[in-house]
Parts: sequence; C-alpha cells; structure tokens
Amino acid sequence: MRWFARKTRQDIWDEAIERPLGDIDAAERIRAICEAAAASAAGSARSDKHDSERYERGAKVAMEIAMKISDGLMRDDAVRRIVDLCMKANDLKTAQILFRAIHASWIRETIQRDHPTLVS
Repeated sequence: MRWFARKTRQDIWDEAIERPLGDIDAAERIRAICEAAAASAAGSARSDKHDSERYERGAKVAMEIAMKISDGLMRDDAVRRIVDLCMKANDLKTAQILFRAIHASWIRETIQRDHPTLVS
C-alpha cells in the first residue's frame, strides 16, 4: 500500500542548488539552514544520535556555502549564525574555530556578549 507510505522528509540542506548562489542568496540559504537545524542542534546537545546527524549535515552544508561568500561582512554574519547553531548543539570546538574566522569587530563583540564561554 503505497498510499500510506510516508515520504522521507527532505531537509533544506539536502536540496540541490540549481544555479550558482550570489552573496545575498547564499546568506539567505544559510539563515534558513540554521533555523531548520536549530531543533536538531538542541537534540544533539541532549546526545540524540538522529538529531546529531541532522545538525552535523546542516552545519557542514552551511559552512561550505559560507566559504563561497565573497563579501566580508555578509560572510561574517553568516558565520555568526553558524556559531550560534554550534553553541545550541554544545559544539564548542567548532564554534571556537568559526569564531576565529570572523573579522568584523562588532560581530565578534556580539558573539562574545551572547556566548561568553566561547572566548574563555
């Protein structure tokens, strides 16, 4: 009975990208990925294996997209969103690495204010 068979839910980071993304489209996609992966990040913090895998896939795709953003401020803001996602998942090591990649001082100060454990 195929009528009742559930289709597997496809995540936004699993969707194919048909055309090259511009900086604005890339930043928008990263925002959407981080919002979609936020629940999984919280589950990852609770050591849920399925949520951990979803969080890691989402974060990986978001980081790959962020590396392709040419505008410095847009890239720093996108990386800030990924750092917030990592902190929700208690992935301190990845968050610290990404934090060091941010160049804009006001974004660094915002992250330091929001996540004081990141800087210690």
